[in-house]
Amino acid sequence: MNYRTLFKFWFPVVFWGCLIFWMSTGAFSASNTSRIIEPILRYLMPHISETEVHVIHGALRKLAHVTEYFILGLLLFRAFRSDSADVKTWGWAFYSLLAVILFAAGDEFHQSFEATRTASIIDVGIDTLGGFLAQCMILLWNRLHRIVV
Repeated sequence: MNYRTLFKFWFPVVFWGCLIFWMSTGAFSASNTSRIIEPILRYLMPHISETEVHVIHGALRKLAHVTEYFILGLLLFRAFRSDSADVKTWGWAFYSLLAVILFAAGDEFHQSFEATRTASIIDVGIDTLGGFLAQCMILLWNRLHRIVV
């Protein structure tokens, strides 16, 4: 694999991984994201209770985890596949999911050093769900279209 191909397929993975790590800093702590989400919710739903705001905010944060790692899963599959003509879809999906799990665990470890963040094994599971859904979508797409994804 030449450097151009390596850059083409792996740079997006590295970039997205750095973005995820940045979002794991205090800048994206629950107290900081609530400063943005709460006013929007109160504008859209003026009679919303404090409990409902808290629940929706939490759900949006977990949905963000799934989305971040769904995209990471897609990028990893693309990178593992690169420009290969081989059909190793299950293998690429397996390695992509394994990388997602390892990255999610590393991200939670990183959060354990952030004062305004908390590390959680549950978040590793939520992150893994995002990567798993990406692999399922790729495998289903491949099966339905009978092409090398």
